[in-house]
Amino acid sequence: MSAGAVLAALTGMGSADAAECPRKDALGTSRILSVDAKATPRVGLKSFPQTLALADHEVVLTFDDGPHPPTTSKVLAALAQECVRATFFLIGLHASEHPEMVKRIAREGHTIGHHTFSHPFMARIPFDKARSEIDRGIAADEMALHGVSTTTPSTPFFRFPYFEATQGQLDLLQSRGIVVFGADLWASDWNEMTPEQELKLVTERLAASGKGIILFHDPKARTAAIMPAFLRYLKQNGFRVVHVAPAGTSQKSADAR
Repeated sequence: MSAGAVLAALTGMGSADAAECPRKDALGTSRILSVDAKATPRVGLKSFPQTLALADHEVVLTFDDGPHPPTTSKVLAALAQECVRATFFLIGLHASEHPEMVKRIAREGHTIGHHTFSHPFMARIPFDKARSEIDRGIAADEMALHGVSTTTPSTPFFRFPYFEATQGQLDLLQSRGIVVFGADLWASDWNEMTPEQELKLVTERLAASGKGIILFHDPKARTAAIMPAFLRYLKQNGFRVVHVAPAGTSQKSADAR
């Protein structure tokens, strides 16, 4: 059994069939990792003791705070060019304003997670208000995606704004079977910097960590600008992109290799 097959067995990953990619030399998506809320209710070493079961040189690409059509469309184009799939944690208010962009994200094979309705500091508001932010955000995302307002997410993935949460909020999401995503490293793209500085920062951090869940923000113009170069960096340095999906789904990989 190959090392990849062993890892698949250990992590509950289903073998993903390769999908056709227009560019045979593209980076591609190497595999789909099934994430089970019961086994891993919280992931990301910046916030929690555990993270996803990634091999060396495997990365999961995540984007927060969208959709924002002018920049999200550029990020999507860069991902499509390399046949790479990512996870987008959407703000419900933005999703309700741009439902067609939400549908496009899903149509192009990406995973949609949730990021509250209005992006508050969750640990600084009463529990009932925080629960409402979670529910309104999920409902807005689901309405944009499926035309149905429900607080039961079709993809049970959530990320707290600013990575700030109370234990009660974490327990609430765990009781509902929703995986809370932190991150293992980030591009710090919320800080003012040039695209060149962001690219240098995130690639240096990735070289040091060797793998992990990476956080970007698709509404940031500097992030949209660097995405083609960042994906080239991944390919040139032997990194493989892993796409996360909820346990029990049957999504296909866009492996181009």
